[in-house]
Order: sequence, then structure tokens, then C-alpha cells
Amino acid sequence: MIVLGIETSCDETAAAVVSGEREILSNVILSQLDDHRPYGGVVPEIASRAHVQHLDGIIERAMREAGATYGDLAGIAATAGPGLIGGVMVGLVTGKAIAASASRPLIAVNHLEGHALSVRLTDGIDFPYLLLLVSGGHCQLVEVEGVGAYRRLGTTIDDAIGEAFDKTAKMLGLEYPGGPAVERMALTGDPTRFSLPRPLRGRPGCDFSFSGLKTAVRHAVAGLTDGVPEENDAADLAASFQAAVGDVLADRSAHALEAYVERHPQDRVLVIAGGVAANGFLRTRMEAVCADHDFRMLAPPPDLCTDNAAMIAWAGLERLRFGLTDPLDAPARARWPLEEVMRPLP
Repeated sequence: MIVLGIETSCDETAAAVVSGEREILSNVILSQLDDHRPYGGVVPEIASRAHVQHLDGIIERAMREAGATYGDLAGIAATAGPGLIGGVMVGLVTGKAIAASASRPLIAVNHLEGHALSVRLTDGIDFPYLLLLVSGGHCQLVEVEGVGAYRRLGTTIDDAIGEAFDKTAKMLGLEYPGGPAVERMALTGDPTRFSLPRPLRGRPGCDFSFSGLKTAVRHAVAGLTDGVPEENDAADLAASFQAAVGDVLADRSAHALEAYVERHPQDRVLVIAGGVAANGFLRTRMEAVCADHDFRMLAPPPDLCTDNAAMIAWAGLERLRFGLTDPLDAPARARWPLEEVMRPLP
């Protein structure tokens, strides 16, 4: 069983072919970073046009590298949301066209479910496990009990963690994308120089908040000479910001670990996925939290943490095994909570 995956929810144009034996036969990603960098963030119209321009060629290359024909496919999986609606529509309509012309089933994949199940592709772990999903648009703690079986323990009440990284990078005068830029700058900084808040730390529950932390960074920048950070200022602020984020993730995740283990005392696995999971400092911080709670931490390789079509193909394959396919009028969605992909359980 092999499945073609298509991913166009943001600024990566991607296609991949994955097998039921957890083999990535191809995984082609075209980044649009150079197109969006002059604007300091993703411009939806530019992203959509780039998807239209490049997607056919990306799919053709993925199929060629996999040595597959459309007749070999068991199904076509395409991201149907959440994401930038113009980009989502490009990939989903293309997937529908291939499914119709090849007489193959369509699987309209929730992008978050792609992240949630990606570690089963890379590590082959069993259900259940606890998921920390950290990306540009999302920050959630979720119990993953099966395909289409999710229990959300906490989410951000304001900004996503990736957005906080991007905005901080912009305030520090760093280039887009902000996450990697802040991580690089923090390597030479003093994380104790600036006293930044740790929103919600010490409070009950598993929710996150990053808006106040962003505001504190803005005030710190404004307090510098002429409100312009020198390189050492930027390094110290980046390190202080990253340390604060690490403390918040550690605190909120510790609460989730304790809640999770009450229901699943033997299945002590924490999976970290999403673009921010590629941050080495935060991975190390979370490894320490897991060690303190006798959990094993897993994360996909960095290139499968950021947006990619291999995880979409795998999520489609997992759903296809349960006969979960979608009609050709399946809608594209800008917002699509993970809870809405729940399947009936026996």
C-alpha cells in the first residue's frame, strides 16, 4: 500500500509518497522562504501563487523518485486545513483531480493530525502517547489514543509559540524565519540578563500564553539605547526569551504528563512535533522534563517537524486503513480543530 501526500497549507509546496511499511519513497519540498523574507513573514497571496506555479512539477518529481505510477497508489492524501485558505485550496483541488482521474480514494487530511501521527512513521510507536504540538500556528498538549482519537489537555489562550518566535525575531532585527534566527542568536547570549515573565507558570492546568512574553520583549527593546538592539543586546534578549519559553513549556507539559499518566500509567511517551520541535534548546529542555517524570521523549527528525508531505501521506494511509475516505466535495478549511476529525470508536 502506497499513498501520495500533498501539502500546501502555508509556504512549503510539498509532495511525498509513503508506503505502509513506514518507508518514505520520496519527499519533495520546495521552500518559499526567499519569496517571503523581504516581507518578514508569509504573504498569503504570494504563497498561493507559488503553489499554483510549482505544485504539478513537485508531484511529478515525487512520483518519479518513488518509481510509482498513479495506478500504483492506494489513495491520494491532501491537506484540507487548517492553514492559509488559498494555499490549502490549491493542494486539495489538485489532490481531488488526481483522485478522480486515477479512480483512487481521496483522504482530506487535517494538517494537525499529520503532525500528531508523524512519529508513527519515523519511530513506529504504538498508541497511546502524549503529544506536544508546537508550530507557527498552534501550541497544544494532546493525548493521542488512536487514529482519529484525540483528547486535548491544553492549548494556547492567545498566541502560538511559533508566532512568538517570529515576532521576537522581528523586534530584534533578525531575518525571517524567526525561529531558527532566534535560536542561532541565543547561542552567544546571556539568558539571565533580561528578566522576562513566564506566563501561567505555576498555575493549574495545561494551557499556554505567549502574548505577555512578546510584550515584555518589546518593552525590553524599547528600553535599550535609541530602542535599537546592538548585536550583544539581541543575543542576550534572544537567549532570555528562549529560556522563558523553555520554562513555560516545561511547566505546562509537566502538568500534562501528570494528568496523562493517571489514565495511561504504562505508556510513558511524550512526542514533540511541529516546526518549533526542531529547536535544539527546547528539545533538550523537554528531555529533562521527561527524565524527571520517567517518560521517554520522541521527536521526528527536524525535516519532518516542519511542514512536509510525508506526514500527510502517512496520516492518509493510517486513515485509509480504517476506510476513512472523503468525497470529492470535501471542503478546504482555514480553521479545523483536531477534535473535529474524531472517528467513531468501538
